[in-house]
Amino acid sequence: MKILHTSDWHLGKRLENFSRLEEQQAVMQEICEIADREEADIVVVAGDLFDTFNPPTEAIDLLYKTLKRLTANGYRPVIAIAGNHDSPDRIEAPDPLARECGIIFAGYPNVQVSSFTLETGLKVLKTDEGFLEIALPGSNIPLRILITPYASEYRLRTFLGEENSEDELRALLGRRWQSLADRYCDKRGVNILLSHLFMIRKGDVPPEEPEEEKPILHVGGAQAIYTENIPSQIQYTALGHLHRMQRVDASFSPACYSGSPLSYSFAEANQQKYLLLVEVVPDQTASVREIPLACGKQLLRKKAQGMEDALEWLSKNQNALVELTLVTDTYLTAQERRKLQTAHDGIVAIIPELSRVENLFHPQQKQIDLNQNMEGLFRDYFKYTKGQEPNAEMIKLFQEILAEEEEEK
Repeated sequence: MKILHTSDWHLGKRLENFSRLEEQQAVMQEICEIADREEADIVVVAGDLFDTFNPPTEAIDLLYKTLKRLTANGYRPVIAIAGNHDSPDRIEAPDPLARECGIIFAGYPNVQVSSFTLETGLKVLKTDEGFLEIALPGSNIPLRILITPYASEYRLRTFLGEENSEDELRALLGRRWQSLADRYCDKRGVNILLSHLFMIRKGDVPPEEPEEEKPILHVGGAQAIYTENIPSQIQYTALGHLHRMQRVDASFSPACYSGSPLSYSFAEANQQKYLLLVEVVPDQTASVREIPLACGKQLLRKKAQGMEDALEWLSKNQNALVELTLVTDTYLTAQERRKLQTAHDGIVAIIPELSRVENLFHPQQKQIDLNQNMEGLFRDYFKYTKGQEPNAEMIKLFQEILAEEEEEK
């Protein structure tokens, strides 16, 4: 069985004032072509289908057209779950119609998919809250999927019926997964876990979450889930949320983040993006192959030593989106900014860096780069008012406040 794993499409996302729609259309086309070329039996999309709870019409249209094409007219099931950027209700809303095409949406961790059968032979054999068993066209090997879309810790505890429990969330979730695996996941089928959670191997240093990403590790005190909480019956764990492709653990079965198909912030500058093709048979360890994606503009950061250096570099990198740091004795004039913008139409941000330290604190010359994200603006404001950088605890608190505001929205 061939499983194509992708995630974090963030359809509708912009980079400051730059639309990424054309790039997203191109990379969705590339994903469909790879699914056909590799003859994938199933496609799983591990959350963050959209970038916001209320995506633009163009993003909604692109999602449905892409998923419909990926189904190969109902011969290839597509399972798509909600991430922390998605509205669970919006994700599940088209489910009755989507099932007729072979698309299964899951917005909530306790989702129970309705049984259905298509003329192609695609059939839902068994369902339970957070569980699905599928018969694929032309195959006698059942596919079992434990499904856990994103939810805050409070909602996860509520769904698990343990809102007042003092046990760690990871233990509660692990017991729920184990209960489902013991009931449904024997060695005669292929068994996978599909989730949008922050997962690490116990004892490892947690990787950084994407820049401008809502830090799901911190919302409501939510904990990282450990790979040791994955049931032993599971042969592959398909994860979403982190934008860099990475293998979290392979000690007994692979657990992987596929990463986003495009670079969405300058923290992802120069990253190669991938799809993951997972080949697995019953009672065997899955093999994972990385398939590079070619579409999408590069995101490049450049620190230029003066205008001449900047203009020369910009002329050689016309097809990229650029964050330009310009080392200068004084702040840039309006004329210099226009000259840079004329030289390259993909400059997302221009950040002056004063080479003379005393200029940093000159009240007549201090400026704040308004092109930065919220955390960058906060750091600048804190340094300007307090005369020092905010410490890690202060940054963590600020990220929690931002995430909680997004949750309320």
